Amino acid sequence: MSEPSARELSLVVHEIYASIQGESSFAGVPCAFVRTTGCDLRCSWCDTPHAFHGGTRMPRAEVVERALAFGTPLVEVTGGEPLLQPGAVPLLRELCDAGRTVLLETGGHLDVSRVDPRVHKIVDVKAPGSGESHKNRWENLRHLSVRDELKFVLLDRGDYEWMRGLIAERALDRLGPRLLASPVHGALAPAELVRWVLADRLLVRVNLQLHKYIWGADTQGV
Repeated sequence: MSEPSARELSLVVHEIYASIQGESSFAGVPCAFVRTTGCDLRCSWCDTPHAFHGGTRMPRAEVVERALAFGTPLVEVTGGEPLLQPGAVPLLRELCDAGRTVLLETGGHLDVSRVDPRVHKIVDVKAPGSGESHKNRWENLRHLSVRDELKFVLLDRGDYEWMRGLIAERALDRLGPRLLASPVHGALAPAELVRWVLADRLLVRVNLQLHKYIWGADTQGV
């Protein structure tokens, strides 16, 4: 086995903090968050542009130690885009080895096949309203299991209809991973999305960002 590179032994981290999980099927559960710096996408509705730049390069062992110190059963690695950094995959493995339930939030355009199978992958599927739908990596669908989740962030009715068509075209409701439909906060009313989902009898979980309803849309570190 080859020795790990210097870049694998460290990560550029924007923040590490404890809160409740704001999204996904784990919403409301106490969680430690590791937010990495850097993203190569520029979604129109992005709510974490502060994580595009800056941050501090930290030894991977220190990142693990700080995340575990909060004592939460759940740890999420998010960004930015974590998989841009070589140290992210071994970090996820080490957090699993420590006995935590581990979540990965990823933009869906990078290869997830190397991620430890114990990790719960929450993979974005970029709708047209994001401006980045041409970058979806469809090969990732082959590497998802029933523990994983596909998240559609929806800007408007057009995005919803695109999602509905894609679910039917690719039989995503039978693929295995859970399907999350998330309205862009402040742009698409959750009640409107719920009406569409009920009218179409669509088997998705309407997914709200709890942290924004609790602390406000622009609060960081929560």
